[in-house]
Parts: sequence; structure tokens; C-alpha cells
Amino acid sequence: MPINPFTYIATSCFKECYNIQASYSQLLAPPLHSGSGQWTTESETSHLHIQFYLERSSTGLMHRNLMHISRIRLASLIAAAMAILGDSTQAVAEGITSMEEFQSMPLVYPKFMIDNLWILISAALVFVMHLGFATLETGLTRQKNTVNILFKNIFIVSVGIVTYALTGFNTMYPGDFNGFISILGPIGFGGDEVANLTTNYGPGTYTYWSDFIFQAMFAATAATIVSGAVAERVKLTGFMVYATILVAFLYPIAGSWKWGGGWLDTMGFYDFAGSSIVHAFGGFSALACVLVLGPRRGKYVNGQVRPILGHSMPLATIGVFLLWLGWFGFNGGSVLSADPGLVSLVFVTTSLAAAAGALASIFTSMAYLKKPDVSMALNGILAGLVGITAGADSVTWIGAILIGLIAGTIVVFAIVTIDRIEIDDPVGAISVHGICGMWGTIAVGIFSTNADHSVITQIIGTLSYAAFAFVASLILASLVKATIGFRVSAEEEDEGLDMSEHGQPAYADFQHINN
Repeated sequence: MPINPFTYIATSCFKECYNIQASYSQLLAPPLHSGSGQWTTESETSHLHIQFYLERSSTGLMHRNLMHISRIRLASLIAAAMAILGDSTQAVAEGITSMEEFQSMPLVYPKFMIDNLWILISAALVFVMHLGFATLETGLTRQKNTVNILFKNIFIVSVGIVTYALTGFNTMYPGDFNGFISILGPIGFGGDEVANLTTNYGPGTYTYWSDFIFQAMFAATAATIVSGAVAERVKLTGFMVYATILVAFLYPIAGSWKWGGGWLDTMGFYDFAGSSIVHAFGGFSALACVLVLGPRRGKYVNGQVRPILGHSMPLATIGVFLLWLGWFGFNGGSVLSADPGLVSLVFVTTSLAAAAGALASIFTSMAYLKKPDVSMALNGILAGLVGITAGADSVTWIGAILIGLIAGTIVVFAIVTIDRIEIDDPVGAISVHGICGMWGTIAVGIFSTNADHSVITQIIGTLSYAAFAFVASLILASLVKATIGFRVSAEEEDEGLDMSEHGQPAYADFQHINN
């Protein structure tokens, strides 16, 4: 009868554990009675204890060496078990016929639970990013528009999840399609649990439902990016219609080109967690909306840029640190398993790029603007995060630092340049997400350790996302403007959207200040 390798390894592991325990017992346990077989007195016991430890001191090194060898053998056996488990998981999974059978698999099911749990934790971390976006946008704008900004962010995440369930998810992951567009219906799998709730689904590391909720958290991000760029003058109802269509149809169509197995995926384009698919798409959608809306009143006077300061840098700072935290799920979850080596690498590259982006923007703004600007430092962190998102799993730690340094430098000049050509972006979303998203995507072709990643292919891919987002958003925003309106009146803007759109101030007990 052939020996089951898992049974052999498990038995061997137990034997090694017993050997280690026995060795420790021999080394540490003192005698309880004298050589005559009689229990010793207290003084005799003390004497024997001293003699015992003196004897053991001469042989302790030998025992420790033996135990070290046992621990090495045990570790080797565990490593062998993991290797066999990894190689055999897919083969075992293909034979699953019921949920009960799957849940009774002693090695496959626990690994699946850990992988699936990590995807759900990552989805929760990405959800926290929406709070980060809300507080960042609130802090960088005036207090009279706070309620409006919070309301938009609540609406975006809510409508994003619902519309992604109704059409977005299946549109983005349509299966076999023409590679460009395939608008499909709502989520669901007709009750086939074995195909969708076991290792038979996708890469074999999460369930259908985990896949949906993780991707749904991403979907709303594109519209959130736009929200910051159009803040303080966009009409609420017009923006709600715009955001709904963007999240329900435009983002999933674009996402299907790569993540859904479309034409860019076939070409070899690579975007690990969405520098272009999410961020550049959102950034260039925002650019189109800003051009349709125009600048805030009083922003540009007689060809001069008039700074309109945000009302709470503490809120903005909290928002950025929440985003940094959430990015561990954004990038780390995109590994699509709890693989310890790859997840830990992604955490490191993500943080190094963010920190390098902050340092680059700090020193660039100090040299270029002659003052250390905290808003530039915050945007430098975000620039580094956006920049590393496309290649967090495929660059070295040095490559991550370089990507972050370049992104942090780019964002300072991009924000200043865009402001000078009178494109009004209150939070720097176009620069952070649009420009740095493109940079991060191209950087994959430069810094990736994978020889299959090409600079030319990366340029084609990111330009495709930028162009599609800009044109589609320009058309959509123009249609909304021509029908229900896309901008509030001058009087409403001067009063503040909190009162004109909501009839509710954010800070009821504080003096109202216009600036």
C-alpha cells in the first residue's frame, strides 16, 4: 500500500516535536530522590540540585546541539509539507464535488480560509480609504462647503457598491468577450457553491463574494477622485448623475481591458493594483470635469493666481494617513492571496514609495516655492502611493524608492503648472492621480524585475486609459451640464454649498468665515 506523503510528514513532525520535548525534559528536570531510592531531606535536595546543574553544564552544549538538529529537521518537514500543499492544491481542488468535501480537506481548506480572510481584510482597508478621501477633501477646501463634500463622499461609496453589484462587476469581468466592451447584468452565480465558494473559483484563493466586495471598494474610488477636483462649485444633483454613470459603466468598461482579460491584457500591459486603471482614469476624468465647470469664483483675477486656502490642515493630514493605511489593503490585497513573501514585499515597496514621495515633495517645494508646504508634503505621499501601485509586486525596494522620489518631484511641478494655466483643482487630484498614475504605469517598464514588462506597452496602456477617461468624461459632463446643470449659481457658490444645497452648516457653533 503506498504511503500518503501528508500522513508521513505529519507523523514525522509529531515525532520530532516529541524528541525536542524529551530533550528539554532530560536537560532541565532535576532528580527527585537519592540514589538509595529514599526521598531526600531539604539539605540533600539542595546539594543534589547543585550537583545536577554542574553535571548538566558540561553536557548542555551537546543537548542544545541535538535539539537544534531536531528543530532543523522539524522545520524541513514543515517546509516540505507546505511545498507539497502548494503544488497539490489545484489538483485536489479540481476533484471537489461538494462543500462538505471541501471543508473536510485538512490542508486545502485552512489555506483557503487564510487567503480569503486576507482579501476581506484588504477590502475593509480599502473602504477606510473613502474616509481618508472625505477628510482630505474637506480639509483642503473652505469650511462653508464641508457638508457638501461629506455628502458627496457618502453618496459615491454607496452608489458605487450598488451599481457595481447591478452591472459593474460582470461588465468588468465578463469572461469571453470582444476585448473592448461587454455590458452585463447583476451579480450572482445561480447556486453553484462548489464552483464559486471553493478553490475552483478564480485563482483558488477566495470566494466569488470576496472577489466582488474587494473590487467594489475600488470602483467608487474613481468618482471620489473627481469629487475633490470639482469641489466648491459643482451642482449636487448633476454630480450625482455623473458619478453614478461613471462608476456603473465607464470605469468597468475601462477596467475590463486589463483586469477582465481584454485587449490590453492580451497585449501584455501590466497594472498590478491600478495606477492607470483606477488613478489615471479618475485623474483624467476629473480634468474633463474641471474644464467643463471652470474655476471657482475669485481663483484667477487679472491673470493672477489667488490662493484659496483650505480650512483644516489637521483634517487633511488625518485623511492622508488614513489613505496610506488603506493602501496596504489596496496594494496588499491585489496579491489576491495571503502569500507571505509577496504580501510583505508589497507592503515594503508601498511604504518606501510613499515615504520617498513625501521627502521629494518636501525638499522640492522648499527649493521651488521657498517655503515648506505641508499640503505639498501630503500630496507627495499620495503621489508616491499612486506611483508604486502599478508595480508594487514587481520592483525592488530600491526601485520603489526611485519611483516615489520621481513621483514626489513631479507632483509639485504638476500642481503649480496646472494652477498657472488656470485649471482649478482644489486638492491636486489631477496631478496626484492623473499625472503620477501615468508615471507609475510607465515606471513598471523601467524598474520591473519581469523582463516581459515593456515600456512601449506601458505607455500605450496608460495613454489609452487617460484618453478614454478624458473623452468619455468630457462628453458625460457636457451632457449633464446641458440638461440638468453641472454648476451652482454665483450666489450659491458665494454663500457656500452647505447652506445653498443642504441648508445645514458643518460647524454650527462657529463663526462663518468667507475667504
